[in-house]
Amino acid sequence: MSSFEDVNYEVERGLAWITIDREDRYNAFRARTVDELMAAFKRAWADPEVGVVCLTGAGEKAFCAGGDQKQRAQTGDYGPSETGLFEVEQLHRLIRQVPKPVIAAVNGYAIGGGHVLHVLCDLTIAADHAVFGQNGPRVGSFDAGFGTAYLARIVGEKRAREIWFLCRRYDAHTAMQWGLVNEVVPMAQLRDAVRGMADEILALSPTAIRFCKQSFNAETEHIAGQASLAFTGLHQFTESAEAAEGVAAFNEKREPDFSSYRAAVSA
Repeated sequence: MSSFEDVNYEVERGLAWITIDREDRYNAFRARTVDELMAAFKRAWADPEVGVVCLTGAGEKAFCAGGDQKQRAQTGDYGPSETGLFEVEQLHRLIRQVPKPVIAAVNGYAIGGGHVLHVLCDLTIAADHAVFGQNGPRVGSFDAGFGTAYLARIVGEKRAREIWFLCRRYDAHTAMQWGLVNEVVPMAQLRDAVRGMADEILALSPTAIRFCKQSFNAETEHIAGQASLAFTGLHQFTESAEAAEGVAAFNEKREPDFSSYRAAVSA
């Protein structure tokens, strides 16, 4: 992919900045966004001048608000992609596989699929106004792969279940207390904080860092198989009337009514 529409990519003194640039949609991703993010991460992987990657969002409102529900309401999916596939599961794996540390710079809302993206990054620095949380069960979606199992490794089972079962919003300092965030800084200092952390990493042995990252990944790599199973189920679920109710409620700005579907999980 030679040119980007949804993503900005720049390299600055060994640090690659990958920015989701859909500010009008709170940096929510569609299929094209996922394609471009994958291309950007692969570009950073292959560039010998890059030692650290930062993932962030445009503006000061959102890091990423997850999948674009307006797109989903319009077309029933997340729009066209280069391969004809919606490859967000492959994006998750790629963030883990890039042999260079990935820092999430959370500059606002990290919700739903956007929350999963920051969780998958190796380190997270948050602006002090950042907001974290899950949204899947509210809009007829879920991530029963890295978004749940790996999250539980980070915050523990009780907190992970709270995040998914209640769909609450959490501020940056709460996220740091729970281990979701490494550092909280004022928004005006976010870019400098990423730069400082990247410079610390860049002063270290890149081969040692690569082995360390792969070692951390190996301990949780079994979740990748679980994720494949989960996304197969998610694809089927999103075609159901129950999932459609979540999307409709989101776009109509009302509370969803899932009461008629409760009997199906009571059998």
